[in-house]
Amino acid sequence: MTSNKILALVLLVVGLILLFFAYQSSQGLDDQVSEAVTGNFTDSTIWFLIIGIASTLVGAGLLMFGKSASN
Repeated sequence: MTSNKILALVLLVVGLILLFFAYQSSQGLDDQVSEAVTGNFTDSTIWFLIIGIASTLVGAGLLMFGKSASN
């Protein structure tokens, strides 16, 4: 396995974990109250979502379109 594929898999897994944490955080009492009052999630939940989505997209992009050492 090349280092590019390992990096891509790590980014993909980290992104999915962060998205799971974002979901868990959004179900918490503080986020539910914040969303009911302001219409927005808390800052930590938003950052989990942003970084999770970005990491997942970069990891998937590297897996699909990244150059391998054998090419």
